[in-house]
Amino acid sequence: MATATDDATSEVKPTHVAIVMDGNGRWAQARGKRRTAGHRAGVATTRKIVERCGELGIKVLTLFAFSSENWNRPEDEVGVLMTLFIEALGREVKDLHRKNVCLEFIGERERLSEKLQRKIRESEELTAGNGGLKLYIAVSYGGRWDICQAARMVAERVADGSLAAADITEQHIHDHMALAQVPDPDLFIRTGGEKRISNFLLWNLAYAELYFSDRLWPDFDAPALDDALSFYASRKRRFGRVPDTHGPTRSEVG
Repeated sequence: MATATDDATSEVKPTHVAIVMDGNGRWAQARGKRRTAGHRAGVATTRKIVERCGELGIKVLTLFAFSSENWNRPEDEVGVLMTLFIEALGREVKDLHRKNVCLEFIGERERLSEKLQRKIRESEELTAGNGGLKLYIAVSYGGRWDICQAARMVAERVADGSLAAADITEQHIHDHMALAQVPDPDLFIRTGGEKRISNFLLWNLAYAELYFSDRLWPDFDAPALDDALSFYASRKRRFGRVPDTHGPTRSEVG
């Protein structure tokens, strides 16, 4: 009998997967541990999911690591998260480089410490020439911030006379979004049982298939990812068009 893993390797796959990695704190609390222990466990899961996406030939993976709103969490938890980012970069980036992963970060870098900003720049520079999986990490990121900063740059063009306000199109906004250089996500995954987007890639998720898993992020393994990919393959994506009753029943876009 075919397994979810078999299906994932043979069915239509998304080009770009975006994931909200939710549930680290609850995972730790359920085990009588501090929330920060869940964040550390989540790093191991992230490594496995990145590896699986690379194995499957997925082109782009965007992970929501720390939102604009997460700055409102307790100061000690935010501090541990920032330390984890620095540790993970130091530990993981060389392995990502060996695996041909191109690593980039999106978000308000100015809010991050100078040390973390430096680590981010070094990681991006090291992996810039790699042609495998493009891995985007959203840190200090919010979808509304992303749209605002794009609108601000378009407004600057209007102010300097290089663009007329009447000529502004969706493409002008899109060209200044954080992920303008890659296709929009085909599949959005959120773990942890919550069923909301939470200010993640608001512009880019307009036509993504939405998949919600009850698994907490530290428990979200490769077979769980394969289940999400099988869900995606079962969808018929029409992008507002009239459905073709004689066409394929699976996703029209890989």
